Amino acid sequence: MILDPQKLRIEGVYEQKQPGNYMVRVKVPGGVLSAEQAHKVADIAERFAGGSVHITVRASIEFHRVQGDALPEVARLLAAVGLTTRGACGGAVRGVVCSTHFGEGFPSTQVLARKLHHHFTQNPHFEGLPKKFKIGVDDGYAGSRHLIQDLGLVRAGTEGGQDRYDVWMAGGLGREPQPAFLFERGVAEERIIPLIEAVVTVYRGHAPHGRRLKHLVREMGEAGVRTLVDTELAGKGPLLIADGFARQLTLPATASANAHLEAPVFAGELPAIALRRLTTIAADYAGGFMILTCDQNVAFLVPDGAREESEQALTAAGFRAAPEEKQVTFRICPGSHECRMGLAPTRDVARSVIDAMGPAGAGLSWAISGCHNSCSQPQLAGAGIFVSGLVKGEYGERSPRFDFYRRIDPDGFGIPARQGLTLAELLEAVGEIG
Repeated sequence: MILDPQKLRIEGVYEQKQPGNYMVRVKVPGGVLSAEQAHKVADIAERFAGGSVHITVRASIEFHRVQGDALPEVARLLAAVGLTTRGACGGAVRGVVCSTHFGEGFPSTQVLARKLHHHFTQNPHFEGLPKKFKIGVDDGYAGSRHLIQDLGLVRAGTEGGQDRYDVWMAGGLGREPQPAFLFERGVAEERIIPLIEAVVTVYRGHAPHGRRLKHLVREMGEAGVRTLVDTELAGKGPLLIADGFARQLTLPATASANAHLEAPVFAGELPAIALRRLTTIAADYAGGFMILTCDQNVAFLVPDGAREESEQALTAAGFRAAPEEKQVTFRICPGSHECRMGLAPTRDVARSVIDAMGPAGAGLSWAISGCHNSCSQPQLAGAGIFVSGLVKGEYGERSPRFDFYRRIDPDGFGIPARQGLTLAELLEAVGEIG
């Protein structure tokens, strides 16, 4: 089978560094996955992806090292449980991410994320874009992930029976990080879809190929882009996707009778057999659903009366560390293990970093990106690491160099603390955190 890598991208498929192998990315609307869907994902991983899956920092699922002739069957099996890879890569509206702080607004943001997913996925008006377009829905400002979205929606409360959202625009990371700017406060939910459609239309019509929305704002200025969006919105009425009954899939997040339980997954690498164990916990204790988090973990909302029993089940499944074990929040991209862009084995480096850090370091959030694409969002971590390049040694060997970032301003991005470090120098810097 002859495959065109460029055409495959819209199907959520990228070539990997291993010849003949592909990465397949699955959209998980709002990060909420049913037990039935998780079982199917585990089946696919065992048959086609070496027996494991990767959870991304946007709460998507990736299969790695899938053979080209298996791609149609993988897509068919996913469709059987309502999942798709369409638009998970390439120039399209990507998977809609939902914050996982499990505040009181989580049911609302979860539902909105799924509505946006269904509206924009496999719609030709929102494919063939100059580059990716990312949407995030957040229940509050904790974590600051609204700063890195093309369109970030932050729930700002309820008025007149409708949820309202602050809308942030044109954020992004990569080699030229740029925080989003506040476009409008308190936007009613019925105006969200028309507004996003207008922004995407402006982006499609004015941004050159290969450039994100943030580049268009740099060229035209905020005022110029606002004018174009307002022109697109002129004459468009509200569009509210009304519900006849409650649409949240999980139990409420903050009701006194419910509790949040989380299974830590190092580097987002989850064996299929472990996923099956988590699926059983979802079915037995969490109403049949699990939640993929932006820290690459798996969470459950369980009745408070079942908290102790569900924690015991999670321990039996091998997911709760003993109290004396060090638990560090560490977001990781696959790096050179699988990615063609990766310059270092990120999982191995992360293990070395964890071993080198003291108590103060262990109290920070961490992220490592195997290149400047910033897929693991290191600028939003308390301590972020970039692999900035490779240096050729005396005998032709190539070793990575690392930039070490610290995030001091909770409302901004991390900034370089030290740059061009060898691995030994990086570990020394980690050990000095006090």
